[in-house]
Amino acid sequence: MNLAPKLSIIVTSRNDNHGGEMFKRMSIFMRGLLHQTKKFQLPVELIFVEWNPTAGQPLLNEVLPKPQADDYLTVRYIVVPNRIHARYKMGAEIPLFQMIAKNVGIRRAKSDFILCSNVDLLFSDALMTVLKNNAFDKRSYYRAGRCDVPNKIEVDWTVEQALEFCGKNIIKRLGKDPRYLFIGEWPHLVPRNDFTLRLIDTINSMRLKHLYDEVQYKLRPLDAEACGDFTMMHREGWDDIKGYLELDLYSLHIDTFALMMAITKDYKQVIFGREACTYHIEHDTGWESMDPVQKIKFWEKRPGLAHDFIWEAAKYMLYRKQTFYINDDNWGMPSENFDEITLSPGN
Repeated sequence: MNLAPKLSIIVTSRNDNHGGEMFKRMSIFMRGLLHQTKKFQLPVELIFVEWNPTAGQPLLNEVLPKPQADDYLTVRYIVVPNRIHARYKMGAEIPLFQMIAKNVGIRRAKSDFILCSNVDLLFSDALMTVLKNNAFDKRSYYRAGRCDVPNKIEVDWTVEQALEFCGKNIIKRLGKDPRYLFIGEWPHLVPRNDFTLRLIDTINSMRLKHLYDEVQYKLRPLDAEACGDFTMMHREGWDDIKGYLELDLYSLHIDTFALMMAITKDYKQVIFGREACTYHIEHDTGWESMDPVQKIKFWEKRPGLAHDFIWEAAKYMLYRKQTFYINDDNWGMPSENFDEITLSPGN
């Protein structure tokens, strides 16, 4: 079944089990997308950028689940070879430059709307319903919250079993509730019902409007938590911000900077409801799972952008009403002729 894709989803990985049980989590992700795109009859192309393939291991297109004749998911594997990775001075410590890889996928996507995501997720049925039914705006960027779940899902579970488990076993939620963008930190004694939350949010909004200037108030509702797991924009929007920063650094906070670039270009933030979330399969090496000592040791080996610098840069641009670019027009390496393996339903 070859239908024009209504959505392009961009992910990246390599066959080295990085992060612990990565092959298992990738397989669950692929089975989930194959099942749900068929269930919701949503034609999607998944662009899977395999960055710096692992020596001695089969390519991912050879070992991950494949679309069948009646599926709605086309999978395009784009292989970025070792010679490209060798250009980066941090290549020995960072075998996968996640955001540069995603740029490769963005530049080669065929759909108008392009979603950047990750391979250790399942999408809730509520999120798939939104993706199926919503008419999206070219001048907005779209965010879905992330729900962390225990790493107890098995590959042989049905997707429906896995989703039921996720819905009942949420460890932690990341991302803003679209109803309460200014909620802030309040004592645990405050009742957390809808009325009090709305009241607190309104009070906080009014208070912050008087305490902060227009720029800082504009940044306050930014939904930057786990934005690497779900950020969707029109292709013109991705081109407007020139994709993710292509830096020889670890990827943390680069996804946040993309949102800030979008804000400087006057794109509107749209956050989906709490049920329209991604389910993230927890793993010990994830950033949220590390303690402070582990994070210090991590940064020693793999330097990256500091959180406070990201916010300082955003304010700098907004105060000056301009966007400064680090990437040039060659972001995503559009002139490189990478090997591509396309697996379509029925082929």
